Amino acid sequence: MRNLGMKAAVATVILATPAAAEMEVSFYFGSQSVPHSVLSGDLDGTPVNRTIAWEGKSFSPPPYYGVKAAYWRDSGWGYGVELTHAKAYASDADRAALGLDTLEFTDGHNIITANIHRRWEDLWWNGRLTPFVTAGLGVAVPHVDIQPTGEAHTFGYQLTGPAARLGVGVSMDLTERMSAYTEYQFTYSDNKVELDSGGTLETSLITNALNFGINYSF
Repeated sequence: MRNLGMKAAVATVILATPAAAEMEVSFYFGSQSVPHSVLSGDLDGTPVNRTIAWEGKSFSPPPYYGVKAAYWRDSGWGYGVELTHAKAYASDADRAALGLDTLEFTDGHNIITANIHRRWEDLWWNGRLTPFVTAGLGVAVPHVDIQPTGEAHTFGYQLTGPAARLGVGVSMDLTERMSAYTEYQFTYSDNKVELDSGGTLETSLITNALNFGINYSF
């Protein structure tokens, strides 16, 4: 009975003790590029199949940026959500060849994902530098801005398809609650756009970004 009572007391303490955890919110900006992609579909009945050269123009309004929140456990694993406001402008030559006045996703090409994180504390520089990796799955919700010359202007947010992200970086402690970080981040999205002028366009967009951000934990 004594052993049973001791076991019960230990179990009660364990259950009553909350698991150590940390909430972290982050904001970042950086430089983002968009490689070429194949645009297919139709423009009001006219077939489209063309490789498009895209530009990111990270620092042109509206700028490239992102926000995220992560819930960290003592194990070094965490999970959370992230929004990246990326951008994609078609080159003037490709846009003109398709007979379009505008062809862009610029306010922005929004990637929203649920993430899983892993970090390794106390490895470098007396624990002030912390390497980390991120992976996430979610959706693309771009602001679509496409207008064939003389026809209806498609201008607004659309849920265009699935998206994913991968990131690797390192953070540096500034204070007990704040840290700065840099990371390389890759995103991928499938996008199917409905046009107000008639037809649909599809393309897969990739972004490569070098991010600089601030974390605040509590």
